[in-house]
Amino acid sequence: MDEQILTCGDLSLSLLTPKVMGVLNVTPDSFSDGGSYHKSSGELDLKLVLQRVQIMLDEGAEIIDVGGESTRPGAAQVGIEEELKRVVPVVAAIRKQFDVVVSVDTSSPAVIRQAADHGAGLINDVRALMVDGALNAAVDSRLPVCLMHMQGQPQSMQSSPSYSDIVAEVYDFLSQRLAACTAAGIDRQQILLDPGFGFGKSRAHNLTLVNELHRFTTLECPLLVGFSRKSTVGEILNKPVNERVYGSLALAYEALRQGAKILRVHDVAATVDIVKIHNALEDNRIGEEWYES
Repeated sequence: MDEQILTCGDLSLSLLTPKVMGVLNVTPDSFSDGGSYHKSSGELDLKLVLQRVQIMLDEGAEIIDVGGESTRPGAAQVGIEEELKRVVPVVAAIRKQFDVVVSVDTSSPAVIRQAADHGAGLINDVRALMVDGALNAAVDSRLPVCLMHMQGQPQSMQSSPSYSDIVAEVYDFLSQRLAACTAAGIDRQQILLDPGFGFGKSRAHNLTLVNELHRFTTLECPLLVGFSRKSTVGEILNKPVNERVYGSLALAYEALRQGAKILRVHDVAATVDIVKIHNALEDNRIGEEWYES
């Protein structure tokens, strides 16, 4: 099994085995944990933030994904200054206290640059570095990047998503963005790809992408996926956000089986358990192949 190592600023991250990325939304309006780390005055409470990070690390997270702009369906856009105010102090505080790779969920060139300056180790962009200046900022940061597919924008992406061939269109988009990033100077070994489950996709589109996820491994970049508590899980199970853990785990396990390397999740401990089971099965399979050969 080939080992790919991401160089995340002053830290490194091996993807020899799958990793769990814990979600930390420092927003008032994200669909699952929005407002969880704010005081009654509305001010962000860094003590609560760091307590949550400690919990996720204790549960086995190896990446913390910090987001300062909600990208849930219908979410309003956030101004650059507000996003900077939410994200940069959190990145700096986490890196001051913990030796962990901090991913920044942003499309903003200014946030990319300032987060990198304060210790961020990965850029996770739902707009695949297509915002003016974002690609240059990512190149200058020298950090790994995750390029995600999204049809439309969060404000309207779920109004009427339509594809003639969901897998082919997402594949082509990611392939084109991969080529653009490598042409701009980002090392291919520093690029992750995310098909963007729930971002401008219907339930049928999402399920097709899950079933065909293995096809994206031919792009030869690690796959990052995020199903955690999303609406497709809720629609299938007819359950609210806080009761979607088991459905999310089922999709996550299928993604691991098809080659996903990073799982972006809210429920870290439960997801780490399924990663351990997956790894044990893989080790057993490899051992049997070695023995038979």
